[in-house]
Amino acid sequence: MTRLSRLDRRVFERVAAAHPPLVQAVLPRLSHAADHGRLWLATAAAMAATGDRSARRAAGRGVVALGLASLTTNTVIKYVARRRRPLIDSVPLARRLARQPHTSSFPSGHSASAAAFATGVALESRRHGALVAPIAAAVAFSRIYVGVHYPGDVVAGLVLGVGAAMATGRVWPRRSVIRLVHHSAPAPSLPEGEGLVVVVNGGAGTESATVTADRLRTLLPKAEIVERDPAAADGDEGEGEGNDLVALLTEAAGRATALGICGGDGSVNAAAAVSADHGLPLAVFPGGTLNHFALDNGLRRFEDTVAAVHQGEAVSVDLARIRPTAGAQGETRHFLNTFSIGLYPDLVRARESLQRHSPLGRLGKWPSAALSLARVLRTAQPVEMEVNGRPHRLWLIFAGNGLYSPEGFAPSHRTQLDDGLLDVRTVAADKPFARTRVTLSVLTGTLGTSRVYAAARLPRLRLAGLHDGCTLAYDGEAGPAPASLLLDKRPGALTVYRPAGVDADLIPGARATL
Repeated sequence: MTRLSRLDRRVFERVAAAHPPLVQAVLPRLSHAADHGRLWLATAAAMAATGDRSARRAAGRGVVALGLASLTTNTVIKYVARRRRPLIDSVPLARRLARQPHTSSFPSGHSASAAAFATGVALESRRHGALVAPIAAAVAFSRIYVGVHYPGDVVAGLVLGVGAAMATGRVWPRRSVIRLVHHSAPAPSLPEGEGLVVVVNGGAGTESATVTADRLRTLLPKAEIVERDPAAADGDEGEGEGNDLVALLTEAAGRATALGICGGDGSVNAAAAVSADHGLPLAVFPGGTLNHFALDNGLRRFEDTVAAVHQGEAVSVDLARIRPTAGAQGETRHFLNTFSIGLYPDLVRARESLQRHSPLGRLGKWPSAALSLARVLRTAQPVEMEVNGRPHRLWLIFAGNGLYSPEGFAPSHRTQLDDGLLDVRTVAADKPFARTRVTLSVLTGTLGTSRVYAAARLPRLRLAGLHDGCTLAYDGEAGPAPASLLLDKRPGALTVYRPAGVDADLIPGARATL
């Protein structure tokens, strides 16, 4: 340690004696700006304010990493290390800070915070990380330049900061690179949309139906564009299916070579059932607020769908069903995304409200889901039912049309839409301290090993013993649940236009069965 200490002091003295050009007016001010993480919090706020989803998520991870690094460095390691600050006699007066710190020199808290924030940002967005990293490096070097830390303190701080950022992945899983894997299905090529009839749901999304319809007419001049009256829209986000929408879609299907829908997930749900029943391929134009199904197909813009329609490129998609069992009243319904009974619908609404209206929601989907879960569990009531013939008392039961990732309460995407399986997840309410245990499991990233949580991949699911007034939710819609029901799938029942160039994982497959 003596040799390392001598090297540390020698490097410190050389930096003190150096006079690098153009940094005297910058580094001391930069070092001061990073006090108490102010520089990084301001940077995170600026990134979140851009409205870019990747920037918001990168800012959120950066702030979480910053908090973890600061807590570890300033309240634990500094207290144990107690290293004296360097003597600043050799540091020019112009460089010195107005107020000299008196805490332990080892490790550098500023360096730890800078490295943690920059690494956290880079884990989510390389582009934003490349912009932040030089500033973080300058802050770390400034602590030697102004004479408050030895180089070894800074290096240790940088290592701790990087470690803190990597540790955030334990409780907040990183978003993996999504490679969509679907089976191709034959669909007619419709140059300029000839033979395509598109129904525009005027109640979905933020853009008016007229503006949306005009955009589609420009992109597909030979397609027939049918506008639905916005006053007829109902349901959450103004995109509920409604009998009038189903009737409009059914009428359009009678004269179409292919059916198109512009709206959110509720609108797409209605169109999917009509398309499958008429044996027509479906063109989905993401025009709602969230567009979960479109995004899982790699359809982010109207132009993506237009390209697929022009080329006749499509994929096979399973259509999940909700069917009353023998003797139970109710109609058969379909879902493309998710089905649930219990607190999941309330959880989704609370999470989305938090993300839209609270600064905490800008931290990202997973933190918003964890905070919303704790809030919803306080007032929720468990549901008693039989699941595949066995009695259960549950906080929720969730079923996805296909396997969702990641595990837990913030499923975000599917890589394949024709796997023939339901992604079933349950949270038990009959275990001791179930609410507390599931909340702690979500917060600590250990939900997968919790005994109150269970997950299974099944081709079908039977639910019975549901009480009067029990509500089920599917694809953003809600309705009364029958006393007993069966969830299963129509494998490959739907053909959806999707350009092959979205990714390199398109697998040649057989014609979809109806």
